[in-house]
Amino acid sequence: MKRVLFLILIFTNTLLWAQSNKPYVSEVWIADNGNGFYKNPIIYADYSDPDVVRVADDFYMTASSFNATPGLPILHSNDMVNWKLINHALPQQVPLDNFKIPQHGNGVWAPAIRFHKGEIYIYWGDPDFGIYMVKTKDPYGKWDEPILVMQGKGLIDPCPLWDDNGEAYLVHAYAGSRAGVKSLLTVNRMNAEGTKVIDAGTHVYDGHEKDDTIEGSKFYKRNGYYYIFAPAGGVSTGWQVVLRSKNIYGPYERKVVLEQGSTKINGPHQGAWVDTSNGESWFYHFQDVQAYGRIVHLQPMSWKNDWPIMGEDFDKNDIGEPVQTHKKPNIGKTYPIVTPSETDNFDGFNIGLQWQWNANSEVIWHAKLPGNNYLRLFSIKIPEATPNLWMVPNLLLQKFPATNFTATTKIALYPEEAESGKTAGLIIMGMDYATLSITHNENGYFIKQNEAINAIDGVDESINEEIKLNSNSAYFKVEVSAPNAMCQFLYSENGRVFKKIGKAFKAKEGKWIGAKIGLFSISTQEAKRGGYADIDYFKITK
Repeated sequence: MKRVLFLILIFTNTLLWAQSNKPYVSEVWIADNGNGFYKNPIIYADYSDPDVVRVADDFYMTASSFNATPGLPILHSNDMVNWKLINHALPQQVPLDNFKIPQHGNGVWAPAIRFHKGEIYIYWGDPDFGIYMVKTKDPYGKWDEPILVMQGKGLIDPCPLWDDNGEAYLVHAYAGSRAGVKSLLTVNRMNAEGTKVIDAGTHVYDGHEKDDTIEGSKFYKRNGYYYIFAPAGGVSTGWQVVLRSKNIYGPYERKVVLEQGSTKINGPHQGAWVDTSNGESWFYHFQDVQAYGRIVHLQPMSWKNDWPIMGEDFDKNDIGEPVQTHKKPNIGKTYPIVTPSETDNFDGFNIGLQWQWNANSEVIWHAKLPGNNYLRLFSIKIPEATPNLWMVPNLLLQKFPATNFTATTKIALYPEEAESGKTAGLIIMGMDYATLSITHNENGYFIKQNEAINAIDGVDESINEEIKLNSNSAYFKVEVSAPNAMCQFLYSENGRVFKKIGKAFKAKEGKWIGAKIGLFSISTQEAKRGGYADIDYFKITK
C-alpha cells in the first residue's frame, strides 16, 4: 500500500510539474498559424522599441520598459515567431531613489541587445541620466548591476558595435526635450570592455533635411560596410532608413527601405535585423496602435547590392512595405506554439513575469507565499496630496494582450482595524483610467466603478456607479473590444451571473506606452494601519 501511495504521489507531482512547465498559449492572440506561416503582429502587446539578438540557435528580445519595474523584459524564441517572457534584466530602476515615485515616460528608452565574447549585453538610454549597460552570461539568471557608460542629458537609443579589430563603438541619438537638439546620430568610441565612452563623439548623420526625428539607431557590419538602421518621421507616421559606409565615421549613403505604403501597418518603426544560422535575414519592428501600445511585427528581409530589402514592394516604388502574413523563418525544426504569459493563477512561488509595478517596488507591497494559491496585496497608503492613482507607485500592471479580450479576477478585501479608507480593485491604466473596486465603511462593503479623465493632469476621480455588496468579496470583470479599446466593467457576487456596472470607458495610452490592465490595493492617509486584499486569480480569455 505504501508503495502504491508513493507511486501515486510521484505521478501527481510529475503531472503538476508538467502542467506548470507546459508552454503558455494565449486564448486571445497567436501569431503562429500552425501551417508553416505566421501573421503579424507576432506579439500583440506593448513591447516597444524591440531589439533581438541570436545566440547560436536561440533568439533573445528586449524592449523599452520606461518607468515600470522590473524593467528590460527578456523574451526567448526558438523560431523567431513564438516568444516566451523568461526574465527581466533590471529588477529596479536606477538611480533607485529617483524611481521610488512613478516617472511616467522616463527610465528605460529603446534598448539594444548584443552578444559579445560569451556574454549578452544590453545598452539603453535614460534621457535624464545617460546611457547604461547591463550584461550576463545567463539570460535566465541574474544580470550584472547597471553601469553608466556615458553621462548626459538627452542621450537615447544607443547601440554598440565591436569591430573586427576589437575596437568598440557606440551609436546614439538625441531627445530634443532634454538635449535641445534631435534628428542627429553620433558615434562614440568605447573601451574594449564596452563599459565607458572614451571620446567626445563624431556626428555621422544629420536628418533635418530628409529624415526629421531620426532615432532608434542600430549598428551592424556586413561585407565591409558599416550599417546604421534608424527610423525617421515620427513613431506613428514614419519610415525605416538604412545608412551605410565603408568608414565607421562616414560619409554614409542613405536609403529608405520600409514604409507603410499601401498597407494598414502605420509607422513601421525601429527594430532589429536578425539572421538565422542558415543565413536568412529578418527584420523586427513595432507599430504604434495607440491604447494597444507598440506591437511587434516580423518582416522578411533579403539583400541586393549590399542594401537590405524588407517586406514586399506592393506599390512598386522600390521601398518595402510590411507584410500581414508570411512563411515562417526556416530554422530547421518545428517548435511548439508559445506566447507571453497573461493569465496568473497565483499558484507559483511568485507572481508571473508579466506583472510590473508603477515604480521601484517595495517588499511590503505584496506577499506570494508557497502553497497559498492567492496573491495578497497590502493596503499601502497613497502619497500625500494625490488626487488620483496616476502617481501611486504600487499599481500592479500588465500589457494589453490583444484587440479583444476579457479579464476576470476575484478580490476579497480585509480592512482589519480600519472602519474605512481601504480600497482594492481592477484598473485600466493610462493617461485616462478607470477602476472597478471594493471598499468598506461603517455601512458595509461596496463595489464602485470610477474613472479619471485626464488623470495625467491631476483631476479627481468621479464615481459612475456604486452598489452595496453582501460580503467582503466579489468577482470583477472587464471586457475590452476593438477598434477603440472600449472597456465595459461587470461584477458578480457568485461568479456565475455578471452584471454591467458604470459606463463604457475608452482606454487611453500612457506616456510613451499603451494602456495597461492590473490590480491595486490602497489606503487613504487618514485610515488606520493594516488591511489587505487577497486575489484568487487573474484570467485573460476571449
